[in-house]
Amino acid sequence: MVEVACLQDRETQQILSQQAAYMADVRERMKTRTRGDKPLAFVRTYGCQQNVADGEKIKGLLAEMGFSFTDGPEEADLILFNTCAVREHAEDRVFGNVGALKHIKKRHPSVVIAVCGCMTEQEQVAQRLKKSFPFVDLVFGTHVIHRLPEMLSTCLSQEKRVYLHGEDGEEVLEGLPVRRDGTSRAWVTVMVGCDNFCSYCIVPYVRGREKSREPQFILEEFRQLVAEGYKEITLLGQNVNSYGKGLNEDINFAELLRRLDAVEGDYRIRFMTSHPKDASKELFDVIAHSRHIPHFIHLPFQSGNDRVLKEMNRRYTREQYLELIRYARSVMPDVSFTSDVIVGFPGETYEEFQDTLSLIREVEFTNLFTFIYSPREGTRAAKLPDPVSHEEKTQWFAQLLKAQEEIAVRRSQAMVGRVERVLVEDRTPKTALLSGRTAGSLMVDFPGGDELLGQFATVKVTGAKGWTLTGELVE
Repeated sequence: MVEVACLQDRETQQILSQQAAYMADVRERMKTRTRGDKPLAFVRTYGCQQNVADGEKIKGLLAEMGFSFTDGPEEADLILFNTCAVREHAEDRVFGNVGALKHIKKRHPSVVIAVCGCMTEQEQVAQRLKKSFPFVDLVFGTHVIHRLPEMLSTCLSQEKRVYLHGEDGEEVLEGLPVRRDGTSRAWVTVMVGCDNFCSYCIVPYVRGREKSREPQFILEEFRQLVAEGYKEITLLGQNVNSYGKGLNEDINFAELLRRLDAVEGDYRIRFMTSHPKDASKELFDVIAHSRHIPHFIHLPFQSGNDRVLKEMNRRYTREQYLELIRYARSVMPDVSFTSDVIVGFPGETYEEFQDTLSLIREVEFTNLFTFIYSPREGTRAAKLPDPVSHEEKTQWFAQLLKAQEEIAVRRSQAMVGRVERVLVEDRTPKTALLSGRTAGSLMVDFPGGDELLGQFATVKVTGAKGWTLTGELVE
């Protein structure tokens, strides 16, 4: 489905009007280039939910230009990779997949190949694509997605490669078409960029500085999604807790949640990502008294050691993080937490890693997203001495996984006998059981009909094997 958000101002209307003219040009030119009845696009998105949201805007623009979509690149008239730059492994995988497109381009020279997203905001990556992948036609950054019609029109009309990057100072553009991938879960961007400059993270350099959307535009998009029947709406930002900075209106993220929670309907609100330095008691109070926000918080701590946290430039201490956890549990005894952890930060010792293990055991997270440190060119951490071998870090990593698995198994077993309201997401291929997500973001498999897909269902948890839950419908 393609939807269009409200317009921001006269300047925005002019920008969108210009792009609409380019859309018309692309529609006309693609008539003679497509291999089928109408042009097909293959769009592959890597990385975080913000990238997924960007991918839905890209698909919205392509749909307005007359494209339909295919699940495979072989039959596509346009192939687009929307990339992630958070970890080196992700970049290597993208380069490998882009390289494989050379054979498609050789068989079908009219195919347009595009690479965009966070990777392309790094100059060394853009230059590598330009020099080593001559069959790539379009390379563009995260700030210029709205100019895709213009870029594609230039590529087709002048038969030349196009490289375009935006300026960080550009405002968040309202009014772009969105083609959402699902019918029950949706993403709403509330802010973009990051001002934190954690020493290991490339995001501020590829996403730019923090910019918040005006609350009235967020509320309008949110109401539209609720009216269309979406059951789970996730608010996105590199640091949602800093929402509101730079806006004329005095508003913070807690107040934004209050306004959204007041919208009538049967839905859930989730959000990510929260930075502990900006998480507040007010935020937890709002969640505790809300109607639509589950008692579930993703709150990355990255390390349990104060020296390492300081080197990471996280700007909170272990005790400050634990105080947030304790307060949240005082107002929401049933709250569950997930988090991100980095193992083997440059200079981290085994004794310091043990502080991370002890924090994990103290908090007892529902789930952890765990990573062995990966250096990113351009960040401060990439220049730090890193004497610990990858093999030793891998051993630490295994210890962390074992500790979290023990916690997850224990928490899962404690769920047996509980009745949960789950959002049914899909059907598990191996077992043919429905699979639904609880308010605490745990997955439960249970028997049921297809009419429940995309709907809420009441399920009693009857078993737990490892961290996998099974259940049965409650009438």
